[in-house]
Amino acid sequence: MKVVLLADVKGHGKKGELCNVSDGFAKNFLFPKKLAVEADATALNELKNRQSSKEHHEAENRKAANELAAKLNGKTLTLHAKAGASGKLFGSITSKEIAQELKKAFDVEIDRKKMNIADIKSYGDYTAEVKLYQGISAKFTVSVTE
Repeated sequence: MKVVLLADVKGHGKKGELCNVSDGFAKNFLFPKKLAVEADATALNELKNRQSSKEHHEAENRKAANELAAKLNGKTLTLHAKAGASGKLFGSITSKEIAQELKKAFDVEIDRKKMNIADIKSYGDYTAEVKLYQGISAKFTVSVTE
């Protein structure tokens, strides 16, 4: 019997998948626990609509990430910091500070946890990478000056 799963069922599939199970398993276990519905025309149509909606949202997110990557790639972000006589900073420049400065300079909101950058503890130029979406990232330069 073909059923559309409403929840993950171990050994049979994930939520939203169409799978083939035995009649007894479907009638005695899946249907009473509301883990699946029979794969009739309405259920299949609803499944198809959900999948197309998911693909559309994913395409929109990918497009937005590509636009953001194009906006950030190759840019230089300048940060000002105080340092001692040896050129070593008091403290360090964190990804949180970089994210705040990106918001001010380019009007782009980036999650600091998605940023990949080495510890900045002295003046100079550093390369930062931000993961925007699966397989899409942007690289920019962080310049620390006095």
